[in-house]
Amino acid sequence: MDPKTRWEQERLEGKKARESSIIEAAERVFNRKGIDKATMRDIAAEDNVGIATVFRYFPKKDKLIVAVATHLISLEEEAFREIAATPVTGIEKLEALLDHFLNLQLPELSSRSRYLEAFESYAAQQAEPLEDIQQYNDVHRKVSDAFAEIIDSCTQDGSVRSDLPIEETLSTVVNAFGIFSKKLSLQRSIVMFESIVSADVQLDLLKRMFLDYLRNPESAASDL
Repeated sequence: MDPKTRWEQERLEGKKARESSIIEAAERVFNRKGIDKATMRDIAAEDNVGIATVFRYFPKKDKLIVAVATHLISLEEEAFREIAATPVTGIEKLEALLDHFLNLQLPELSSRSRYLEAFESYAAQQAEPLEDIQQYNDVHRKVSDAFAEIIDSCTQDGSVRSDLPIEETLSTVVNAFGIFSKKLSLQRSIVMFESIVSADVQLDLLKRMFLDYLRNPESAASDL
């Protein structure tokens, strides 16, 4: 690699690293202060850079708001694709997917759910679509594509009951479990909120109920 090409590559890598750093700082600030109240100056201070640097990468706050959401949903795409590519049965992939939602309850990951919940509310309240929202939508479709691969696995190997409309049923189950786990995750941040049954117990019970309902008993018996 000639010096000019190497310099250009290092420059691009540096820009990408700075952009990622700003996005990560913005996620922390948005979660801490709220999307509406957080300012670009707050984000610059969080990332220890000048505010001009933040504006150079993200000329508008809304562009940064969408960039954070796109980054977080891209992590979901990676998780879904990894599960889809795992060499196990379809029902086992579904279990891994539900376990993924359970892991999002962990303190170090729960901020993802909080931000995406806030982002969806913020975006819905805007009179016009947010700038760059198409980038977020494009990645969201990739998540759906990866989920479709998991559904195909369930159809092909017969590990899910054949008397069910598989696509509709699995979409409903995963959406219901994902929404419920997200709601419980948000409630954890409310200091005064108390529940007779812990979130972990509720989610584990719901997971087992869903899997027991979906599992093909003939397929399960053949594995014994």
